[in-house]
Amino acid sequence: MSGKVEVITGDENLEILHLETEPFGTNTYLVLCPESGESVVIDAPGNADLVKDQLKQTGVNYILITHGHMDHTPALENLHRELKAPVAAHKDEAGKLPVKPEHLLAGGEQIRCGKINLEVIHTPGHTPGSLCFRTGRYLFSGDTIFPGGPGKTASPKEFKKIMDSIEGKIMALPDETVILPGHGKKTDLETERKLFNAFRSGRQNYELSGDVTWLGS
Repeated sequence: MSGKVEVITGDENLEILHLETEPFGTNTYLVLCPESGESVVIDAPGNADLVKDQLKQTGVNYILITHGHMDHTPALENLHRELKAPVAAHKDEAGKLPVKPEHLLAGGEQIRCGKINLEVIHTPGHTPGSLCFRTGRYLFSGDTIFPGGPGKTASPKEFKKIMDSIEGKIMALPDETVILPGHGKKTDLETERKLFNAFRSGRQNYELSGDVTWLGS
């Protein structure tokens, strides 16, 4: 697992790198603007030295946190200290993080990385302050949506929240949207929309929680 870097996309306008990190197999993503040499880190789950090595030739604008669960933040203190980059997270997640965020987000903000713009989308459900980040056709979804289902929830109330977030904010995006989740492989919205719609049409209520998939709980 450690040492593997996947190029999601790379051209003169946008480069996205994916690292599946130890110890939990959680994904971190690096967004780079080749023209300006600026970059952004999305989540800090591990392999801090590898992350820093990929960013040597860049200036890191932010470390963005999708949510405060401990499998997404083990490398945060190290990266924050060594990269000297401000941390940005939702205000409801701030108290869960090992460092105090310099920027508290609510959703609707625009994060700049050179010529790249990242839209902040608040998607509560997995946690109250879960965030997704979107640039162009790429959505960094944290633990809100995965290939084949939503993120884990602890109660039917939270499950309804995550379903509302997915339906109202993620399903509103174009079919060609590439979903880059907090764990596992990427997927696309066209595929997930078909599964989501079939799941939704077959249920009168959402009295579910835990690990649910579009093909059944």
